Amino acid sequence: MSLNNSSNVFLDSVPSNTSRFQVNVINENHESSAAVADNTDPPHYEETSFGDEAQNRFRISFRPGNQEHYDNFLQHGESAKTDASFHAYDSHTNTYYLQTFGRNTVDAVPKIEYYRNTGSISGPKVSRPSLLEIHEQLAKNVAVAPGSADRVANRDGMPRGEQAENEGEEEKDGAVKFGWVKGVLVRCMLNIWGVMLFIRLSWIVGEAGIGLGVIIIGLAVTVTGITGLSTSAIATNGYVRGGLGVLIILLSTMVTSITGLSTSAIATNGFVRGGGAYYLISRSLGPEFGGSIGLIFAFANAVAVAMYVVGFAETVVDLLKESDSMMVDPTNDIRIIGSITVVILLGISVAGMEWEAKAQVILLIILLIAIANFFIGTVIPSNSEKKSRGFFNYQASIFAENFGPSFTKGEGFFSVFAIFFPAATGILAGANISGDLEDPQDAIPRGTMLAIFITTVAYLGVAICVGACVVRDATGNMNDTSISGMNCNGSAACGLGYDFSRCRHEPCQYGLMNNFQVMSMVSGFGPLITAGIFSATLSSALASLVSAPKVFQALCKDNIYKALQFFAKGYGKNNEPLRGYMLTFVIAMAFILIAELNTIAPIISNFFLASYALINFSCFHASYAKSPGWRPAYGIYNMWVSLFGAVLCCAVMFVINWWAAVITYVIEFFLYIYVTYKKPDVNWGSSTQALSYVSALDNALELTTVEDHVKNFRPQCIVLTGGPMTRPALLDITYAFTKNSGLCICCEVFVGPRKLCVKEMNSGMAKKQAWLIKNKIKAFYAAVAADCFRDGVRSLLQASGLGRMKPNTLVIGYKRNWRKGPLTEIENYVGIIHDAFDFEIGVVIVRIGQGFDISQVLQVQDELEKLEQERLALEATLKDNECEEGSGGIRGLFKKAGKLNITKPTLKKESSINTIQSMHVGEFNQKLVEASTQFKKKQGKGTIDVWWLFDDGGLTLLIPYILTLRKKWKDCKLRIYVGGKVNRIEEEKIAMASLLSKFRIKFADIHIIGDTSVKPNKESWKVFEEMIEPYRLHESRKDLTTAEKLKRETPWKITDAELEAVKEKSYRQVRLNELLQEHSRAANLIVLSLPVARKGSISDWLYMAWLEILTKNLPPVLLVRGNHKNVLTFYS
Repeated sequence: MSLNNSSNVFLDSVPSNTSRFQVNVINENHESSAAVADNTDPPHYEETSFGDEAQNRFRISFRPGNQEHYDNFLQHGESAKTDASFHAYDSHTNTYYLQTFGRNTVDAVPKIEYYRNTGSISGPKVSRPSLLEIHEQLAKNVAVAPGSADRVANRDGMPRGEQAENEGEEEKDGAVKFGWVKGVLVRCMLNIWGVMLFIRLSWIVGEAGIGLGVIIIGLAVTVTGITGLSTSAIATNGYVRGGLGVLIILLSTMVTSITGLSTSAIATNGFVRGGGAYYLISRSLGPEFGGSIGLIFAFANAVAVAMYVVGFAETVVDLLKESDSMMVDPTNDIRIIGSITVVILLGISVAGMEWEAKAQVILLIILLIAIANFFIGTVIPSNSEKKSRGFFNYQASIFAENFGPSFTKGEGFFSVFAIFFPAATGILAGANISGDLEDPQDAIPRGTMLAIFITTVAYLGVAICVGACVVRDATGNMNDTSISGMNCNGSAACGLGYDFSRCRHEPCQYGLMNNFQVMSMVSGFGPLITAGIFSATLSSALASLVSAPKVFQALCKDNIYKALQFFAKGYGKNNEPLRGYMLTFVIAMAFILIAELNTIAPIISNFFLASYALINFSCFHASYAKSPGWRPAYGIYNMWVSLFGAVLCCAVMFVINWWAAVITYVIEFFLYIYVTYKKPDVNWGSSTQALSYVSALDNALELTTVEDHVKNFRPQCIVLTGGPMTRPALLDITYAFTKNSGLCICCEVFVGPRKLCVKEMNSGMAKKQAWLIKNKIKAFYAAVAADCFRDGVRSLLQASGLGRMKPNTLVIGYKRNWRKGPLTEIENYVGIIHDAFDFEIGVVIVRIGQGFDISQVLQVQDELEKLEQERLALEATLKDNECEEGSGGIRGLFKKAGKLNITKPTLKKESSINTIQSMHVGEFNQKLVEASTQFKKKQGKGTIDVWWLFDDGGLTLLIPYILTLRKKWKDCKLRIYVGGKVNRIEEEKIAMASLLSKFRIKFADIHIIGDTSVKPNKESWKVFEEMIEPYRLHESRKDLTTAEKLKRETPWKITDAELEAVKEKSYRQVRLNELLQEHSRAANLIVLSLPVARKGSISDWLYMAWLEILTKNLPPVLLVRGNHKNVLTFYS
């Protein structure tokens, strides 16, 4: 086949855009081949664009005369692409190719669409060609699949439901999205700049001094800053005095800065959706931590609305007091003003994020003007009134006096820090609306860290300026001037002409220590500071009113708390959480009506700090887990700094209020336990999972350095259950002696064509492992595809396990249908026993009366469930039809008749179900179902009879001992049966009792069986002979030639020579069954030494006959044979 790429056969001579894909329509015939032979031009390829325009997605080039094919392709959506990928097909018609790098191949080049999640709002997900499609041969004569080309043209291969979901997302493209300035920077600055800046910062400087005050601010900002950086990494993968004032500011800055670094790291470690702190923590540490902190963080934001609104209302009430315009009384006035304010704020929020953002910008402008007004006021010459209140403009003597701390009674560094620190919070205001940001990975780190920097500079600037301009104490009396020649004792005010010495003996109303309105006094225009206070409180309240519903909505969408699913619904193009707004409004209103938030305020601060601590810990944990998926684009973070930030946050919680910290931890612990218990069905690839893997890997590697010791032996089993749900009894008895002590692997072998087997195997792996988890069985599921059953088991025996955690015991069910099964099945069954012994692996064969396989029962149950679902669906449909019927007119006349008519199909459906049940009585075997659950039940008082006939290292004794330790088997006593000589029964009984006591194995009784070598009775032997009769060769009854021919044709049959050679062993098996019938008929379980068939000496059918006669008509039997290495010891 040739491909004509001459430039004159294409639609356009110049490609419209650059891409590496092309679909060519080619007519495969001899004429086209000749045309190609004459073509010597270099190939020119039309290029396929996967852009947004549908017409540019698919560029098809065709030969002259094939325009009709092209038109049909576009009009009817015909495509040569199959359901999986594009295929070439040899039908002398049109063939379509996906071209990569100018060659015909289905192999695709890297594209971002392949890596998107289903339902991504940034674009649809595209399904790349599977490895099977690339690896297998191209199909021939592939039928054209109409519409399958649309799968590529539309850039996805998703189910229709997912396409509809994406289309629903695309319809919301008009949603308002914010950049890093309006979305993060403005919000964080407004939230960090609070009323603390205007009415408490001056007091902090007075208490801690300029130096220590700066440190306090620095510490607070450092903690939140590191948290911010950690968050960025994850998303890209109080009051002070004197010199300590600056120290306190720096301390606070340290807290916020560390938190900011952590936030930035987390936020740049992948695409960030809505949910803010909750989303970042939950995707990093998992739903347990995220769900617990998300709920209290959302609640904290809701209560914070009330706190800020009450702060605003208190300022308004103070103004009303000054003008003597009180409405009722201070408390009720706060309630009235607060209620009106929160209703207005709710209206702004519900109006949409765009209106809320505009309001925030206006409030920021007012706040910036107020701050600028303060700095301007510091350089305006002070008048006598201001000087009497302690303001002297910039003076070196005042700066020196205020640099050191001067704590009043009851105050100290940490108490002042506790008062200031809430001013440094608010760094997550931008991250909390991550779902409304255009590019969260860029906006969160940039906006958060810049906001921390700007606000820190502002706090430090105000602290230093106010500390250099205003003295600590002032009387406010303009007549308190100093007398010339007066001894000032280092007082800065005295040196500037004022005597405030009486403030040492009596309280004064002015100065840094006494007046909270210092900034209003210093500013150029006092009312602007009041406007700034209003702006700070309202902006913080508005940000919290938006943050709380957004975080809460994200939490509810993840369905961690199922009772809160109601609040997950969003409305409008921005998916606004209106229900969450109303809940936040109710919570805020409740706390506003209380009007006493002094008790709850420390808890709210601790809630925020707990979030910061977990964000820092998330960054540390993700780095420590060393997951390859941890690749934050924001590289300015350090795992140990994040850990330091987490510890610092926890310490600050106790510094602020120890009892509030305890309450916070108790609530978080309770929610963590609740979410852990509920086990939400989510998988976010958290660092907890990554660390679990690393820990498991390290432990497994560490285990390989330790030599095996007999004291640490435990049964580690491969159980040939097939699908674990098809042979539950076999799995139950095995799990009974491996639970919490040994490895258990449920194995299945898929036999047949590899392609089909691998497909079936891969499709069921997750489902079958999930079944084990759902049924609380601590076991693994493993499967292999093989040409025959024995080869598959052989592979499992050799390759299963990891390091020291390798299977040492094979558990299989007894093959009940061995007399009816094909020859190959018997050879495989006995062969895997030989293989296990070859690999020095112990063998346990379990036999119960009804057998293990309940796959037919499961199939019938599935059919009945489907029929029941259909019946319920039909009833629901009929019920809807009844509801649609009118109550009057013609409809009313036919209402009764309609009801009568619709009853018939319902009855028919019910009768069909009864028919199905009656048809499958044989398959739906009640006894089989009961037998499949017999090992799940508590066994009650009884015995486990251990027939330890051959020493296999002790496995035959260890397994029943482990069983007696289990809750279901603890009431069963061990009875030990061993072979011995008739004339030495007592001596051997004493010897066995001594051995068992040294092994520290409790037993109820010991029986010495001295007549195992006695011939069985004739009836029993006759049963055995009849059992093997169909499989005997009887060569002694035939002439030599015929006998040799039969041996060649049926080498698997039992020869007379073989039967005579092992006659004594055959006698023993039959005799043992008689003894078992005599002694252990009433036992709950029999554990019996498994006879070993010597390879090449014992035929498969004879061996199966031994097992059959040995375990015939008995309670459940475990035939056990260890690998003849000690698994018991009496040495310490």
